[in-house]
Amino acid sequence: MDNLIIRNATKSDVPAILCLIKELAIFECEPDAVAVKEAELLQDGFGESPAFGCFVAAIKNKVVGIALYYPCYSTWKGKSWHLEDLIVTEPYRGKGIGFALFKKFIFFAHNTGVRRIQWVVLDWNTPAINFYEKQGASTLSDWNITQMTEGAMQKFIAEQDAGI
Repeated sequence: MDNLIIRNATKSDVPAILCLIKELAIFECEPDAVAVKEAELLQDGFGESPAFGCFVAAIKNKVVGIALYYPCYSTWKGKSWHLEDLIVTEPYRGKGIGFALFKKFIFFAHNTGVRRIQWVVLDWNTPAINFYEKQGASTLSDWNITQMTEGAMQKFIAEQDAGI
C-alpha cells in the first residue's frame, strides 16, 4: 500500500493505540472489557521499564494499525515474544497492512534470537486463523488458555487470608 510506514510506536501514538484496542474489543464482542487507560499505556509502554513494545502502521501520519507485543519465557524454548494484539482499523483491512505489521514483528523477534513467538486468536475468528496458518503458524488445539481476573485474584487472596 502506498504511503504505508511501519515504525516503532511513540508516546504521541498512545491515543490512537487505545482507540484501536477499543475497536478490537467491539469486534470481539467485548465492548466494555477495556479497562486500560492512556496513562497506563504511556507508563507501561514508554516509562522507565517498558512492559510492552508496539509497532504502528501509519498512512499519512494516521495510525491505522498496531502490533503490540511483550516478552515472555518458555521453560522449553527460553526467551519468547507474545503478540498481544495485531489490529488494523476496519476501513484498512484486506490491504496488506496486517501482513506488513506481522512481518515487522517476525523480523524483530527473529533478530532478538528467540525460538518462539506466540499469540492467541478467538476460535470463531476464521479469517485471522487462516491468515496466521498461511504464514506458517500452527494453531494448538490441545491447549486451553487459563486466566484469572482481578476479581478472581482478590477472592482467592481473601479466602487465603481468611484461612478458607
